[in-house]
This record gives sequence, C-alpha cells and structure tokens, in this order.
Amino acid sequence: MGTITAVSRSGRHSFTKPNESAVHLLAGLGVDGDAHQGVTVRHRYRVRRDPTQPNLRQVHLMHAELHDELNSLGFEIQAGQLGENITTRGIDLLALPTGTRLHLGRQAVVEVTGLRNPCKQIEAFRKGLLSHAVDRHPKGTIVRKTGIMSIVLEGGEVRPGDSISIELPPEPHRPLVPV
Repeated sequence: MGTITAVSRSGRHSFTKPNESAVHLLAGLGVDGDAHQGVTVRHRYRVRRDPTQPNLRQVHLMHAELHDELNSLGFEIQAGQLGENITTRGIDLLALPTGTRLHLGRQAVVEVTGLRNPCKQIEAFRKGLLSHAVDRHPKGTIVRKTGIMSIVLEGGEVRPGDSISIELPPEPHRPLVPV
C-alpha cells in the first residue's frame, strides 16, 4: 500500500505541472484537462515521429522519495515540478513490472506501461539535475529514476491522501523499459 501525496496537471505543454486539490482520470484518455490526455501520443517529439502511436504515457507517476533524494542534494524539488501527474509515497514504482495495475483512491485504475526517460528539459529546469535523474546499476545498465508511465483503465477522481494498492500481472513479469 502506498499513498498519493500530490496530483498535478497542465493544459499546456509545460515541463512543470501545478498541483491541484484533485484530478479526474478518464478511461482510455488520461488526466482530464492535461495536455498529454488522449488516445494517441501527445508528447511533442513522439507526435513528430508518428502521431498515430497509442498514448502509453497518459499518466505520469513519480515517487516522492526521489524528491527527497534530490532535495538532500540541494535541488529544491516539489511535487509536479518534474512533470508528474501523480506523486506517490511508499511504493517502489521503478521495481514494478510492466502491466502492474495501480488502484488509486476509490475507483481509478491505471496500468503501468513503462519508464519515463529523463530528457534535456530536466537539465534546463535545474542545472546538474539530469545527472542525478539517472544512475548506473552495478551490472552497468542505466537506471532511469524519473518515474513511470501508465494508461487509465478505469476513471475516477484522485486526490492527495488517497491510498494506492498494487495488483501485479501474471508471471513471468516483464521489467519496465522506457516508453
């Protein structure tokens, strides 16, 4: 079990998303009123490549523990500032397998599609931040720490303080990859 600590959205393509008292998730679309809401891709660079791709990035979740880590390094990061829609606490989001279902609040359900790939905008937001948004596993693989992406299976209102429960997919589990 985890907890939602903040919810955020922006109707325009901006890096930072303002916090809200609640957001409404729409099945098959994403966060109501968010620029990334839609059945097909909405991220500008993905639209340029192929605007007909399915939108696997409808809702961006990030763990507040990353904010804690970055703040301890002097970056002063608050919920929503790295572009996430839902900030969580108490769940190791990066360890979840692809296809995990997260039950948010009373009725919303999202399915985890993959990792967010940190981009240059993070460096533009705070100089030096990008080098702390990625890490290297002892085996040499890149660890992307900026949260996970998901699609909305069941809509509903989500607000800070709501609980999060995890429903793992059937085994064998597939590790998260950038989407």
